[in-house]
Amino acid sequence: MQRHFDDMQLGSIELFVLAGEQGSFTAAAAMAGVTPAAVSRSISRLEERLGVRLFVRTTRQIRLTDGGRVYFEQCRQALSQLVEAEREVTGQQATPSGKLRISATTPYAHYRLLERVAAFRLQFPEVQVEVHISNRNIDFADEGYDLAVRGRAPQDSTLVARKMEDAELVLVAAPSYLKRRGKPKSLEELTRHDCIQFVLPSTGRLVPWQFMRDGSEIELIGGDAVVCAEDFLGMGTLAVHGGGITQTYRFAVERELASGTLVELLPQHGGCSRPFYLIYPHARHLSLRVRSFVDFLVR
Repeated sequence: MQRHFDDMQLGSIELFVLAGEQGSFTAAAAMAGVTPAAVSRSISRLEERLGVRLFVRTTRQIRLTDGGRVYFEQCRQALSQLVEAEREVTGQQATPSGKLRISATTPYAHYRLLERVAAFRLQFPEVQVEVHISNRNIDFADEGYDLAVRGRAPQDSTLVARKMEDAELVLVAAPSYLKRRGKPKSLEELTRHDCIQFVLPSTGRLVPWQFMRDGSEIELIGGDAVVCAEDFLGMGTLAVHGGGITQTYRFAVERELASGTLVELLPQHGGCSRPFYLIYPHARHLSLRVRSFVDFLVR
């Protein structure tokens, strides 16, 4: 393999990552045991070598440029893998440690994942877990995530997708809404009701509801009286307060159904589900903390 970096260049990359993490040349210098001027010179050499400006500098602060942010995430991940490789080879990492970054959709995070994260931390307290709860698509390489939970398998062949579960869907409304508007007796009647819909962030389109009819699965979009974006759980909250009818995951409204706060509608057309996948980069060398978390979830 051809050599691409010398010791000075690797040192400059380490100082660059420290500065990016701390948001300050002075703080990075203190952690590295060098002067702020030395950090500034190292990063200037790195910028000259790359031909890219990495930081926007002012008298009060520094800020990563767009190109600097991409380079920072890649470098931080690469340095972390080098450290973990040394620990594994020397036997210093008998237990997982370091930061684990996870992106998860709102329903799965609140009703499945966060409970498991708490249990994982009890077993592996040296792992720092950072959970980003959002329904938007992410880029593993650019944003530095280790794992993601999403409602569909990715098309990218460089990613591994392991199905966590098929989550049952249920149509619900509050008794107050049904008293005011009546209970729908057929799928066709849904178009005349106040329907609470969710906008899929990746397409900007309404997510169709799924039902079973005569043994086949069909899709339907009712009236769009209220549209929720970004937070899937907002639909359930609106439904509880009498805002209309919505379709959500049964696990997200189990308590409300049990207490009578929400009522299940058209159960004869139920039985549909959507999958949730655990997604991570396909690599020969996953860090010990990532492998441990994957095994913990799957187990």
